[in-house]
Amino acid sequence: MGLGLADVVATAAAVADAPARNDKVAALAELLGRADRRELSIVIGLLVGDLRQGRIGVGWSTVGSLDIEPVGEASIEVSEVDHAFDEIAFTSGDGSAQRRHDVLAALWARSTAAEQAFLGAVLTGGLRQGALEGVMVTAVAKAAGVPVASVRRGTMLSGDLGETAQIALGDGRAALDSIGLRPGRAIGPMLASTSASVADAMGEFDTAVVQAKLDGIRLQVHRSGDGVRLYTRNLNDVTERLPDVVALTRSLDGEPFVLDGELIGVGSESPELFQDTASTFSSGGGSGRVDLVLSVFDALHLDGEDLIDLPLETRLARLEARMGHVVLPTITTADVAEAEAFEAEILDGGHEGVMVKDVSSPYAAGRRGKAWRKVKPVHTFDLVVLGAEWGHGRRTGWLSNLLLGARDGDDFVMVGKTFKGLTDAMLEWQTAALKELEAEPVDGVPQDRAAITVFTRPELVVEIAIDGVQRSTTYPGGLALRFARVKAHRPDKIAAESDTIDTLRSML
Repeated sequence: MGLGLADVVATAAAVADAPARNDKVAALAELLGRADRRELSIVIGLLVGDLRQGRIGVGWSTVGSLDIEPVGEASIEVSEVDHAFDEIAFTSGDGSAQRRHDVLAALWARSTAAEQAFLGAVLTGGLRQGALEGVMVTAVAKAAGVPVASVRRGTMLSGDLGETAQIALGDGRAALDSIGLRPGRAIGPMLASTSASVADAMGEFDTAVVQAKLDGIRLQVHRSGDGVRLYTRNLNDVTERLPDVVALTRSLDGEPFVLDGELIGVGSESPELFQDTASTFSSGGGSGRVDLVLSVFDALHLDGEDLIDLPLETRLARLEARMGHVVLPTITTADVAEAEAFEAEILDGGHEGVMVKDVSSPYAAGRRGKAWRKVKPVHTFDLVVLGAEWGHGRRTGWLSNLLLGARDGDDFVMVGKTFKGLTDAMLEWQTAALKELEAEPVDGVPQDRAAITVFTRPELVVEIAIDGVQRSTTYPGGLALRFARVKAHRPDKIAAESDTIDTLRSML
């Protein structure tokens, strides 16, 4: 008999109640140790709220409509849940909506009250038990008796924690450590921290690589023979949208390769705003007004060899030798004045800032560390929308005033509101997007204006420009944003990559 859904639900409750991270890890590891190999991906997907099937098209309204009496005794196995989600995900054609509803209703009719609540939270993005991927990585390592670093590395190279767990628990450390980067299979991008100035960033390194920071779409470029795959920072496959980039990729030397780069819209004289780049990108580059140009800034795999463990200066040298004509503007220096002069040149060219990187750093896929620093002339942060208030006056009918949250451990804490910077087009887009994310409020969000507020799942990332922060008792985070304004909606980013409350507090 397979692992029961009730076991997963009980573990989720234990994790939610656990006072310390080690207790959460222990509870998860115990459950993983009882799952067989085929169940691991299912269990991990359920517990981190990231189903093996991805999004299956079931949201808040569908779950809320399932007024079905729960059973008293648990009997469902996790493999049965997975099979039901497969049916829902892959059912299409005439009558598919009803068939999908029937499959979900049949699952609900066999579930206990606790199981119904858990599955509803998983499907609507409301899971809040603290089993985020970082905790789960540690739990997999504990269950398998291998170093956390090996599981983390295996996950970032395979792009799939469930697959990595199967290898770790089923085959052991040697097989885990043999996982390599495979062209055609996306991996998590390396992320940057924020520095207030070039001088601050340069102070962290003996010698730095300084590169232009483009305000575009992060793009991971894979080629093996004539096979090309293009992935966004969220690891979405966008190959079919970008035929010109595919053609360019096939013209580059050094395959098989995996490159990290940025896709930016270029108008007649200067780089375009992110919104214009994103609009052209969404339409497959067919608008004609904006050209999408790929600039490469790193090589992860070249000539069939993994490069991620090599120093950045070595990776760049290999990259320049093979395809220097597509590498974005870059200098290597230990001189702050030279780096600042380069920054001024980049800003004069219409770009948003520079990246300052440790010349000796490896490529830490899927992680945000201190080896890469982004420097912009204004303070910008990636925050998460926790809700929005209905507008009035000329904004009547639109969700306008955004409730902004910063990442705080496994949760999000509110740090302010803003309606500034939003164009009519942005208001129209965010109203439609936020209606799709409607949910119960995140803990700590003030509800004194709940009648005019739509609370949302913390998924939509917005890039917010601020002049600074100040101490405040108004918001749960203990600070408030000064002159916050929306620079861009960033649906290409995920909430787990957003900035933390500690980053904002460091500005006090």
